[in-house]
Amino acid sequence: MSNSLMISPTMLRIEALRQIRNPYTLAFTLGMPVAMYLLFGASMGYGSLPAGNGNVAFYIMVSMAAYGTAVAMSSITSLAATEAGQGWGRQLAMTPLSTAGYAATKLITAVSFAALAMVAVFVAGMLTGAEATDAWRWFACGGIMLGVGLIYGLYGLGVGLFFNSDTAAALASISMTFFAFFGNVFMPLDGVMLDIARFTPLYGYVALARWPLTEGTLTTGQTDPLWALVLNVAVWLAVFVVLVGVGVKRSRARR
Repeated sequence: MSNSLMISPTMLRIEALRQIRNPYTLAFTLGMPVAMYLLFGASMGYGSLPAGNGNVAFYIMVSMAAYGTAVAMSSITSLAATEAGQGWGRQLAMTPLSTAGYAATKLITAVSFAALAMVAVFVAGMLTGAEATDAWRWFACGGIMLGVGLIYGLYGLGVGLFFNSDTAAALASISMTFFAFFGNVFMPLDGVMLDIARFTPLYGYVALARWPLTEGTLTTGQTDPLWALVLNVAVWLAVFVVLVGVGVKRSRARR
């Protein structure tokens, strides 16, 4: 196999250890989603109440896991973009690892930590009474989370390229928390706030992740059609692609 297509196991291991040793990564991508699930899902008395094809604890568990997945994807890819903008590419040129191999390593790391964040919340849910009527709904929610959550890797990449600083990862994570508060993720919204939430970046994604449980029915009794959720994700995907494009031009202009 050509070196240009190879992924370095050594670099993959170093990247994984680097993220595990990073207290910021552990706190925001692993600790915070689990803590928020335990606070709002497990410690409250309403967790065992029915919700769609499961209970309220499962609903909150999926919401927090989706949030953790988006944070992991965006923060780690923003670091990759920042490193590239700060001259890491010139260092890569001195090694057998190609730019494609470097990008693949970062993507694998981001997806792995996104999966780890999701599993951590799911395990907490299993241990504290989160239930669905069928086992396949657990896997369906997880699959949607990881598959659709890849779009937040683009968001993180765009933020990293645009700002090209060590604060890019923090900005990506903090903005995700902001989107979650106003995107019907952390707390049920209604009225005008819900109308606004439907246009935010995390709304469609988290609602799709909940779909195997809720089938689009909100806690307020309203229903989101599947096409509207898919449209939300598609529009934000296009916005993130544009952000990456603008970030690339801005990064090149700084050189």
